[in-house]
Amino acid sequence: MEQLWEQALGSLKSNLSAENFETWLEPVQFGGIESDSVVLRIPNQFFAEWISAHYLDMILETLQSTAGDTAMPTKVRWELDETLREKAQAARESTPPPAPRAPRATPRAPETADLNPKYRFKNFVVGPANQLAHAASVACGSDPGRRYNPLFIYGGVGLGKTHLVNAIGHAILQRNPRARILYLSAERFTNEFIWSLQNHEINSFRNRYRSQCDVLLMDDIQFLAGREQTQEEFFHTFNALYHSDKQIVVTSDVYPQQIPEMQERLISRFQSGMVADVQAPELDTRIAILQKKAESESIELHGEVALFLAQAVRSNVRELEGTLLRIAVKAELLGLPIDLELAKETLRAVAPNQDTAMTVEEIQRIVCGYFGIRLADLKSRRRHRAVSFPRMIAMYICRHRLGTSYPELGERFGGKDHTTVISAVRKIGGLVEAQDERVLGAVDAIERKLGV
Repeated sequence: MEQLWEQALGSLKSNLSAENFETWLEPVQFGGIESDSVVLRIPNQFFAEWISAHYLDMILETLQSTAGDTAMPTKVRWELDETLREKAQAARESTPPPAPRAPRATPRAPETADLNPKYRFKNFVVGPANQLAHAASVACGSDPGRRYNPLFIYGGVGLGKTHLVNAIGHAILQRNPRARILYLSAERFTNEFIWSLQNHEINSFRNRYRSQCDVLLMDDIQFLAGREQTQEEFFHTFNALYHSDKQIVVTSDVYPQQIPEMQERLISRFQSGMVADVQAPELDTRIAILQKKAESESIELHGEVALFLAQAVRSNVRELEGTLLRIAVKAELLGLPIDLELAKETLRAVAPNQDTAMTVEEIQRIVCGYFGIRLADLKSRRRHRAVSFPRMIAMYICRHRLGTSYPELGERFGGKDHTTVISAVRKIGGLVEAQDERVLGAVDAIERKLGV
């Protein structure tokens, strides 16, 4: 059974980041199997709570997968063994922990290497959906701690938030190679904070983040939601950096006030600087993104293929680039050119029911049918809610499904000013994020009719 546990640990190690594995699973010891439970020995009760919340299902599934046909228990019984704390600490002293115990004698913090070399401003495609966030990021990169501090960038998955954060780091280093930059996720900050508490290294932790840091770049700040003690620590870290004019940039998947269980004083700090959103790119920007990716990967991409892919993949940049690379790999393996036929065949295999011929007019027609109004009313200047609400829904769906530019949508909806369209899209988007039942019901019903 001990061998089974070692094999399972090997699998778990390959599926977790090194810091998470070393912090939470390496100190755990296998205590055998008793009746219907796997016995695991842990240093303290906090380990049981954290592992149960984050890794227990993965552990049990990995054990069952490793055991093969032998049925494994589906429960865990925890045994406290305080000596494991000392063993874990001894192991960590022979292997550097995620938070360095002492600063290295180099002009640059080691975390600088964590910046992705591919994510720079020169290869970030700017469009109406990300223009503000890009401009604010460039300003931070050229004059950190002065103009937009803090900078809070929010938006959905795969829309370029991480790209911008990394680009800020690279721009600062280009101007000042000695800048001490910490780039990490909020999850890593949490793990390092917990480790420092357990190993009596909190002073080193605070010194690292508050005194030995010129720029703090943190992804996915929403991970701190509900973690009161970590929020408290981050609050004081934020204040220390802010009052020293050190640049702070954080990203989130939602607007600051929409992060659940986040302290009001932290939300207030986030909103005190620049808050910029990144939305799904419109059609022209998606085409430019594909062309830029094709150029960087030496892929021959014809205009008609780029247009087809940009119309078919609307959700986010990551999926768009991934689709292009998948087609390129298939073309290379089969010895075929990247043409429209290959692109259509590849997308049919991935999403056979995807509708790629949708238009603004089709969305308008279905919205009118759903709400029982005329197309002429939808395009009119009437402001009665019976018309304005369906109009905003239609604009929102057109924007997110087709990526149509704001000026073009204004024209398609009876010559509206593009600022009117922006306001409508953001209002409906906010209601969707707030889980407004009426809006969610309408959007879901209409998108089902569109073949989602």
